[in-house]
Amino acid sequence: MRLISLFFLLLSSQPVFAANLPGIPQFIDEMVERHHFKRADLERVFRRAEQRPDVIEAIEKPATLKPWAEYRANFVNPQRIKDGLKFWKKNETYLNRAQRQFGVPAEYIVAIIGVETMYGKQTGRFRTLDALTTLAFDYPSRAPYFRSELEQYLLLASEQDFNLLSVNSSYAGALGIPQFMPSNYRKYALDYNGNGHTDILHEPADAIGSVANYFKNYGWRSDEPVATQVHVAEGSNLGDLMVVRPVMGWTTDAGVSFEKDPQGILPPAWLLDLTLEN
Repeated sequence: MRLISLFFLLLSSQPVFAANLPGIPQFIDEMVERHHFKRADLERVFRRAEQRPDVIEAIEKPATLKPWAEYRANFVNPQRIKDGLKFWKKNETYLNRAQRQFGVPAEYIVAIIGVETMYGKQTGRFRTLDALTTLAFDYPSRAPYFRSELEQYLLLASEQDFNLLSVNSSYAGALGIPQFMPSNYRKYALDYNGNGHTDILHEPADAIGSVANYFKNYGWRSDEPVATQVHVAEGSNLGDLMVVRPVMGWTTDAGVSFEKDPQGILPPAWLLDLTLEN
């Protein structure tokens, strides 16, 4: 019995290679035709790609909604503040430059990087090739999106001279210090320290410039308020707080009043409940 148990344990620990997943041969054909990759190179890479059930499990895990006070405690705590100040001080030159160039405040850039990867300490434990291959060919509900990201990752690896078998990411394939998907890496990542390499996997300076560039390209407008405090009348019908409404829709439909006139200041907005514990 012990030998049989050990045998099954060894079998279960063996990697399941992804080369036989339906769709991979056709994908290789497309990459050869569209981007002139060498077929033998891609076939060799995909023979090494592993099918990862834990990636599917992670992406299908339901989101856990937490009260703001509990959520805030996870991200605003002494250790994270200490690490954030250390990151800010060490990279102040690049943060100030990004703020001047793109209009994105340094504190927002620091906060984003802190939330995403704890200032580069937690960039993911899944091999990117495995994660994206699994999602592209074994996750039908979002296969087209991840197939596109896998294509972008192959192009990125070619451009940046990545070793496809050694780069890690999140379970969804998000890369590096700011957790950019491969398509966004190619679109928005910058060589912000001028060393000739656009490297958001290892270079905080490049991550800083890239986050600011991403914000700017997604419509960031300098010196405008991000949020404003409101009052909600007792018995108001707020409905779904995550629905984006025009500002006047909140005031007329949901009984929300603003501390100052929001006209011309706020675009369509969410209503956020940021109640703190007493």
